[in-house]
Amino acid sequence: MAAVNAVTGANGSSSSNSSNTAATAATSATLNYNNFLQLLIAQMKNQDPTSPMDASQQISQLASFSQVEQQIQTNSHLQTVLQNQWISQASDYIGKQIMSADGKTTGTIKEVTVYTDGVIAQTNAGDKILIQAGVTIAPAGTTIDTPAASTDTSGSDSSNTGSTGS
Repeated sequence: MAAVNAVTGANGSSSSNSSNTAATAATSATLNYNNFLQLLIAQMKNQDPTSPMDASQQISQLASFSQVEQQIQTNSHLQTVLQNQWISQASDYIGKQIMSADGKTTGTIKEVTVYTDGVIAQTNAGDKILIQAGVTIAPAGTTIDTPAASTDTSGSDSSNTGSTGS
């Protein structure tokens, strides 16, 4: 009887809701892992006693699938750590000044909403700004100067719109 090829159940697609994706992947890996074990046991029960399956192949297949399962669990735990970091930083933004990456929206942060894929700050005026690279956050009471529209094409920019602070 021929050796069973390793079961591949990893889903390469991405989703905007990464925690649901991690949970789905973990469930899928568990189901596939259990199916793999059942198949492996069935193969062992039904193999030809005069030509048994190579034990090293069997162990290699089991170890490979176990590594995939562990990686999925690690990714799920890392996502949880990242979300906890966002939650702990969210309260620090309240009352600070913010300017969007494009410089068009500024204001004082009134509230912060934490989503699975990022943090959105809402200003007193009701504007919402995704906290990302290029957003400027300054201490409360500070005025953030919006970058002036310039016809200068030299490429030099003395503004600090690329910095994020807390």
